[in-house]
Amino acid sequence: MPVLPDPDPLWHPIAADWYLSLRESGQAAFYEPSDWAMARYAAELMSRGLCSDRPPNGQYVAALNSVMASLLATEGDRRRARIELERKPTARQAPASVTAIADYRSSIGG
Repeated sequence: MPVLPDPDPLWHPIAADWYLSLRESGQAAFYEPSDWAMARYAAELMSRGLCSDRPPNGQYVAALNSVMASLLATEGDRRRARIELERKPTARQAPASVTAIADYRSSIGG
């Protein structure tokens, strides 16, 4: 991953948190420098909207959602792109009943 600039200190806290969350997200392993530039752009848009005294209009929200979707920011975006991220295994094992159900589902192709 390239060295990324920190969030702009003037960004709204929600925009800064969103930008930082991308660094920890699984899809970040696939990001190129242009994707990170797009993430900064989205965070800037988000911040301007959140800091504005006027309520956001539908066109602004749609544009921001489009930029965020292009970064595969949500599980739904990743599913539409047919990308599934695997979580790192935890030290605690899943209960046997959950494992059995998962094994059953995969054996029937579900």
